[in-house]
Amino acid sequence: MRRRELLRYLAITPLLPGQLLSISPAQAKTSNQGNSGEFIPGRPKRIAAILTEYRPNSHADVIVGKYLEGYNQDGMDPYPRSKIVSMFTEQVPDTDMSRDMAKKYGVPIFRTVADALTLGGDKLEVDAVLLIGEHGVYRMNDKEQKQYPRFEMFLKITDVFRETKTSVPVFNDKHLSYSWRQAKRMVKISKELDFPMLAGSSVPVAWRIPAIDTPYGEAQKYAVGISYSGLDIYGFHLLDVLQSVVERRKGGETGVKAVQCLEGDDCWQFLEQNEWADRLFKQAISHSLTKVEGDMKELVKSPALFVVDYKDGLKVAAFLLTGLVQDFTVAVELEDSTKPYSTLMRLQGKPHHHFGSLVKNIEILFETGEAPYPVERTLLSSGILDFALESRIQGHKKLKTPELAKVSYVTPNASHFSTKGWDENGKRLD
Repeated sequence: MRRRELLRYLAITPLLPGQLLSISPAQAKTSNQGNSGEFIPGRPKRIAAILTEYRPNSHADVIVGKYLEGYNQDGMDPYPRSKIVSMFTEQVPDTDMSRDMAKKYGVPIFRTVADALTLGGDKLEVDAVLLIGEHGVYRMNDKEQKQYPRFEMFLKITDVFRETKTSVPVFNDKHLSYSWRQAKRMVKISKELDFPMLAGSSVPVAWRIPAIDTPYGEAQKYAVGISYSGLDIYGFHLLDVLQSVVERRKGGETGVKAVQCLEGDDCWQFLEQNEWADRLFKQAISHSLTKVEGDMKELVKSPALFVVDYKDGLKVAAFLLTGLVQDFTVAVELEDSTKPYSTLMRLQGKPHHHFGSLVKNIEILFETGEAPYPVERTLLSSGILDFALESRIQGHKKLKTPELAKVSYVTPNASHFSTKGWDENGKRLD
């Protein structure tokens, strides 16, 4: 389909349930915010989805799928207001969904990232970008990090911004990059080109039980997080969860001065030798809904631990204990309270309600042009993980991290996690 025909098609195609909302090219160039910054209703944002692959249960499925089929992915209300108007997929596996979904919902698929942003022309024709560089066949490096091309895709997106002298909000799913240097550069480019950016895991915004946040502006001494699965793939989720609760402490985020990865018996010795860690570990795991009864040293065949020393004295221990639990729990010791903060981040199978909670926050970014929480959260989580895995291949040495010590920010006093979860039929309640 030629570009002129495509733009005409987008302008006149009738809206079917769950289908993209038709907006003329002229409307597409107009922001949904007035000069004073107020929101103008009735003008949904047009999104380009830049993906590594789109297959069942992939992050593309559970994020893009909610835009196409509604938050419950059942073809029924509620839907996000923004609409997918173009897609690019780098890989097309045998289980690919992108072609069928694109045909069903009238979304064109382009051969390049640039064409997806310009709809095949020479001007930026979208109001926002979803960058989902998760899943697909990519190489693993010596640190056992999967080398997803998020950074490379981001550069292609921002090349279009540079060429058109126009930029729009960008959401980057999960890590900014497996590489600290690349992650840092992504944030630097977003500042240079002056566009709002959001990134990170769906777990920090999942349903919390109890539905509470760490007290804003109160001093914190220690924190423990417990989860499971691989060091890279789920280690990031756990670190992003912990960052989302410790960044609210007195003085804001001041950065990280040292990181260490421990494995095997060293994990259990750390618990035995650090009373605070043992105490908060017990508090955190008391919220788990999946804890297996028995001797955890026997149940967990390959325990792993990330120990994080913050610049202001906060100390964090993040445990990955496959075989013991299959959920995310945290506990934080507050300086002026005898009772720690502790909670569970509750996830769901299909239709993956926690990703719906993430989409709600993505929509805040796209609708208002302001990130609901700082991208620096994910910058720090990405960096901690990269240095932790570097510690691992260097014989589990404690590594000083002067680079991470420079990451400081203050998060707004607002909580963006789900407070209600889902009903007995699995439908979202908030």
